[in-house]
Amino acid sequence: MSVLESKIPSGPLADKWTKHKNEINLVNPANKRNIDVIVVGTGLAGASASATLAELGYNVKTFCFQDSPRRAHSIAAQGGINAAKNYQGDGDSDYRLFYDTVKGGDYRSREANVYRLAEVSSNIIDQCVAQGVPFAREYGGLLDNRSFGGVLVSRTFYAKGQTGQQLLLGAYSAMNRQINRGKIQSHTRHEMMDLVLVDGKARGIIARNLVTGEIERHSAHAVVVASGGYGNVFFLSTNAMGSNVTAAWRAHRKGAFFANPCFTQIHPTCIPVSGDLQAKLTLMSESLRNDGRIWVPAKKEDAEAIRAGKLKPTDLKEEDRDYYLERRYPAFGNLVPRDVASRAAKERCDAGFGVNKTGQAVYLDFASAIERYGKEKAFSSGQKDASHDEIIKMGKEVVEAKYGNLFDMYEKITDQNPYETPMMIFPAVHYTMGGLWVDYNLMTTIPGCYATGEANFSDHGANRLGASALMQGLADGYFVLHYTIGDYLADDIRTGPISTDSKEFEEAEKAVKSQIEKLMNANGDQPVDHFHRKLGLIMWNKCGMSRNEKELKEAIKEIEELREDFYKNVRVTGKANSKNQELEKAMRVADFLELGELFAKDALHRNESCGGHFREEYQTEEGEALRDDENFRYVAAWEYKGEPKDAVLHKEQLEYENIELKTRSYK
Repeated sequence: MSVLESKIPSGPLADKWTKHKNEINLVNPANKRNIDVIVVGTGLAGASASATLAELGYNVKTFCFQDSPRRAHSIAAQGGINAAKNYQGDGDSDYRLFYDTVKGGDYRSREANVYRLAEVSSNIIDQCVAQGVPFAREYGGLLDNRSFGGVLVSRTFYAKGQTGQQLLLGAYSAMNRQINRGKIQSHTRHEMMDLVLVDGKARGIIARNLVTGEIERHSAHAVVVASGGYGNVFFLSTNAMGSNVTAAWRAHRKGAFFANPCFTQIHPTCIPVSGDLQAKLTLMSESLRNDGRIWVPAKKEDAEAIRAGKLKPTDLKEEDRDYYLERRYPAFGNLVPRDVASRAAKERCDAGFGVNKTGQAVYLDFASAIERYGKEKAFSSGQKDASHDEIIKMGKEVVEAKYGNLFDMYEKITDQNPYETPMMIFPAVHYTMGGLWVDYNLMTTIPGCYATGEANFSDHGANRLGASALMQGLADGYFVLHYTIGDYLADDIRTGPISTDSKEFEEAEKAVKSQIEKLMNANGDQPVDHFHRKLGLIMWNKCGMSRNEKELKEAIKEIEELREDFYKNVRVTGKANSKNQELEKAMRVADFLELGELFAKDALHRNESCGGHFREEYQTEEGEALRDDENFRYVAAWEYKGEPKDAVLHKEQLEYENIELKTRSYK
């Protein structure tokens, strides 16, 4: 085991980033024309990084498995993006955003990175407005804000319920300009299969053309992994079905340490599972918790009657409802952080108060908001004697303007009208805080290999606050990476083009072809999804919302056995040298089967509860997470040694000089 060096600059927290930018090496504009950078992934982190690097003059090669960068999963983000502009005048600041983020992550993130994130957040909004992102505006013309969980201010900028889509279109437009200039070579329908190291440095990738099946070599002076998170290790998640861990995992296998894999976020407001053959879950934005009130019946007999179809939620009077978040956490109410809200929902359902047929759902109710907004609109429009029906009609119009597309989506999926009856929601796997370990410069433990956005671990600790994912992706891509990667590339101005005709590229290509051949020749009798579903059940049941030593040990053994079974009995149809989606899935599931075991191993070693990592053995009398700062105040970074069970732990100690370490409280 070694102690990792994060390369955090010296000096006061608020001056670190400025000081660092003033001291690091720069690359002459004329020399940038001779340097190539590969960016894997074209979501918000990858697209913004690609556009920025190309704008500066670097030659950029982008890779995504989708048919267009516009199809990246970033497009699914709904509720908003955080920034400390304090337009509301409610006391927000860079420091408060920094504090809320570290506290929300249960004091398991790196101070310097989080402060930098808060510091550049306002620049992101200016950048996106200049690109034409249609953020919502309030009556005076300023950009509007709403609140998200874990904070007491309104700092979330939004474009209705389509914020991710609009931000990605902005970044995609910036990319397209550079593609048109010839500064970006865009490789769509390509998937990274391996990272190529030459003399210990990242110098390229092996990619598979998903249309032709051809294995290709691509070289560069540096490689940026911006491939998103690994929530699909659970099979059922809110992620796009194609989202995977392959790019990050292949970098891990080549020497990039993987940090905190067990830190996975469970989102409290998802549409519940409806059947055994379901392939993914749908997120309902956290922004709905601004106005929606979460509740279950106060009496078990009422919950049983609702589950049996004998009672409707609208039949219950206020005194017969348990608004359990408002009851348990009066200071934050329905806007507690995601991990807290998720565990509270699970606790109520486990106690027998769930409201769908399976007992695994709670209500998210907009009746109070509709009436409140209706009264405000009636009063402000001079209708002092408006009837109740008129008030409800006007209230629904206000709610529709704020959340209409989300309500439409819910109705299409469930065939229930959320304006008339409460939504049913339940926690589901959403975001992953773990990822490739990076230093302050966003470089992994492999020289020349960088990781940005959700692919790295750096900013969110053990739990991400809502609307911070888009913030981190764009901060890394627009305002951080191009400075720090220049510091590294300054030593490559005389290197010249990197040849793909070296033994390192040849060996990496052979290894990829060998794995493909192994999968194609398995000749088993089970489809890939059979193994992915089984892995997902193990992960959800034993590594999900709560964990314990016994079940984590069982999970490690079961995943190892499942991996052996996979290679013996999987059946991959089609041909290797052509379009083959079953082969694509098989390659990704093979990596999930290794990651899943490391995930469980990481969760087993961390004998504490923090954020999304809830060990049943470590909780307070009130059922809250019980941290162990004396023994586990560190980033757990794992080194690949051939098998997940053999992975070696390295630690980065976390120091808190600007925030007092204390037990989180949202009461």
